[in-house]
Amino acid sequence: MSEAAETGRIMALGVMSGTSLDGVDAALVDTDGQQIFGFGRSAYLGYSEAEQAALSAALGLWPGEDARITAAHDVVLGAHATLMGEFPEAGVMGFHGQTLAHEPRGRGTFQLGDGAELARRLARPVVWDFRSADVAAGGEGAPLAPFFHHACARWCGADAPVAFLNMGGVGNLTWVDPGFEDPAADGALLAFDTGPANAPINDLLLARRGAGFDQDGALAASGVADEGVIAQIISHSYFSRVPPKSLDRNDFGDLSSACSHLSDADAAATLTGLAAEGVARGLRHLPARPERLLVTGGGRRNAALMKALDGRCGLPVAAVEAVGLDGDMLEAQAFAYLAVRVLKGLPISAPGTTGVPKPQTGGRISQPADLQSA
Repeated sequence: MSEAAETGRIMALGVMSGTSLDGVDAALVDTDGQQIFGFGRSAYLGYSEAEQAALSAALGLWPGEDARITAAHDVVLGAHATLMGEFPEAGVMGFHGQTLAHEPRGRGTFQLGDGAELARRLARPVVWDFRSADVAAGGEGAPLAPFFHHACARWCGADAPVAFLNMGGVGNLTWVDPGFEDPAADGALLAFDTGPANAPINDLLLARRGAGFDQDGALAASGVADEGVIAQIISHSYFSRVPPKSLDRNDFGDLSSACSHLSDADAAATLTGLAAEGVARGLRHLPARPERLLVTGGGRRNAALMKALDGRCGLPVAAVEAVGLDGDMLEAQAFAYLAVRVLKGLPISAPGTTGVPKPQTGGRISQPADLQSA
């Protein structure tokens, strides 16, 4: 018997399409669902402008509401099947899907995509629908990466509390105490969404300049943040609410309208400052000051955002590459790791991560020869 079989290790693939709607990330992780043994190769498939438009048109919709969901579903399924098909070595595939709507205290959560169909097409077991069970049990359904962040902190040898900050469309923060072996243990993790991050900046650039994002934060760096606008938005009750808590991409509406009186540069600087200020406010909720803030997601490439985080948060800020991790693929890797936990019946969320009453298993498992989900 191989070492992998003896230890329960699986080479798992995770795929992720985030709120920025830029494309699909795929990454392999060698894990037993508890420990990370290593990282495999990764790949990215960008959406075309037409595909991005189809996805954007479906944001905020719920199943059965609109024919635009069908067009978006075809985009999601086609892109994921293409990219996932490039990883025949994967023993299991974790498919997150595309979040269209998220109302944990309302209609629930809706990730577009069919894991059973992907299992049929790819002839591999697919784990999917990671969030629904948590929401049904009373949790926020997000964020789900924290259990993986805990494993990453232990993998990189952290011996003091550390915080992972993902700056995607929405910002989310995970505080990790690596002294706990079990991520589901009380006190091991605290996680929550910090507020709007790249999404409003991207929306602003698209509306004003036809650009998808602020390349390297250059436009924001040339402007001056309007602290009055930031103070007005940051007064929203969300920022003072005790975590765990989560956001949908559109919960704050069109924030670029709050900057309508500002120049392009000042508006970009203001929304960049807002993203950093949301994180700074979030740090007040942590049980202990982290040793440093490790940034993942596209935001870590935005020099203006990293400078704003450094200035507003008051602790060392670095990209996750500083500890040997891949900030482009961390979310995809998280769903590879979670897929193995689902296969083994291990919790993927806990009171400190989503507010669910007790550690919660979740996910659906679709086998290629049997499209019934377990």
